[in-house]
Amino acid sequence: MMHIIDRRLNPKGKSLSNRQRFIDRARKQIKKAVDEAITGRKISNTDGGERIKIPSDGLHEPRFSPDHKKGRENRVMPGNRDFMPGDKIKRPPPQGQGQGGREASEDGEGEDGFYFTLTRDEFLDIFFENMALPDFIKKSIKEEVVHEYMRAGYKKQGSPSNLNLKLTMRNSLARRLCLRRPRETEITGLEAEITTLRAKKKHTIKDQKKLVALLEDLEVKKRRRRLVPYIDPLDVRYSSFTEVEKPNTHAVMFCLMDVSGSMGETHKELAKRFFMLLHLFLARQYSKVDVVFIRHTHLASEVDEETFFHSRETGGTIVSTALEVMKKVIRDRYPPEDWNIYAAQASDGDNLNSDNAHCQQILIRDLLPICQYFAYVEVWDTHEAEMFPDDSNITRLWQSYDEISQSHRNFALKKVTRAEDIYPVLHDLFAKDRASEEM
Repeated sequence: MMHIIDRRLNPKGKSLSNRQRFIDRARKQIKKAVDEAITGRKISNTDGGERIKIPSDGLHEPRFSPDHKKGRENRVMPGNRDFMPGDKIKRPPPQGQGQGGREASEDGEGEDGFYFTLTRDEFLDIFFENMALPDFIKKSIKEEVVHEYMRAGYKKQGSPSNLNLKLTMRNSLARRLCLRRPRETEITGLEAEITTLRAKKKHTIKDQKKLVALLEDLEVKKRRRRLVPYIDPLDVRYSSFTEVEKPNTHAVMFCLMDVSGSMGETHKELAKRFFMLLHLFLARQYSKVDVVFIRHTHLASEVDEETFFHSRETGGTIVSTALEVMKKVIRDRYPPEDWNIYAAQASDGDNLNSDNAHCQQILIRDLLPICQYFAYVEVWDTHEAEMFPDDSNITRLWQSYDEISQSHRNFALKKVTRAEDIYPVLHDLFAKDRASEEM
């Protein structure tokens, strides 16, 4: 029978197998807590772990136990003045257990919430599960094959640089214990005891017999120590590595954000959160992700991350300027045959009417044929959403882009009005079901 032993180190003393089992069992509650946690994060803290709170009701292991509310019990009760022998005593009501805090519990049931800390990888894996990058246009892309060395167990022969000292010493210790190789302290102790006996001026018969026995024991231990070496060639192990080929495909994400005067702080905050989550999603899919930040008013320019998120420049609105800058950057630095190109555009939809047709032309003719995916997110604040709840009250830019989405499957558009809407929108744009259906 083959036995498989998991020798992975447990993180920080915790049981890795139990942790994985717990996450799988409580995935639904953890998923809900993660979705709620991401909406309250700051943009600078989007990438990281999280301490989440989940209800403890669904975390109990199933078990069989007697129901103390039913059945009959025989007890010896102290004397009283209210009951006589043979009377039936009502069962006392269960003690109430609230949810914690100062509020009283109505039904007497409940437990405190369970706090659980997710690592960065666990948090992002749960957050981005059931999401995938669509690959609508290019069925194959030029891949730069990278050769990497991966661990492939251990071997008995190899170069000195690959000597696995830890495993070698472990094998040596096991062999020495099995063959009962004497330790240095044992021999030193015998020699000290022999020296003490020889130093006596008068030796009794008992001392002479003990000295002879000690000398024989010392000789046996020294001989065994010589025959059982500290490290034997059989103990030596070398780390084995195998060369594997990995396709190193690259992706570039263009972030186009409207920062004109019509974009308020609420609009910009929603747009920034969307871009940050999209960046994290791409970074977990590709070995290398370049991010190009483009801000635009009536003029557009490529900027760094700090300027993109924190600059307070404002002005008029001409959306096509951002698309023109994107075209130029692709032409100069990102040839489509070598890169997967993605774009995300965020705007409040306010644009010159004469510029909407120009935006349509640039997208259909120049950008969509070379882009894997282009996502447009129109940000509204809650007041606008309440004033114009009907989808008929949409912007001219949305109307222009909606026409494009009808004929181009690698173009999608969504609306966002609140921070908690960002994840559902992102998940819908990059859902695995959506990608598989349109592939």
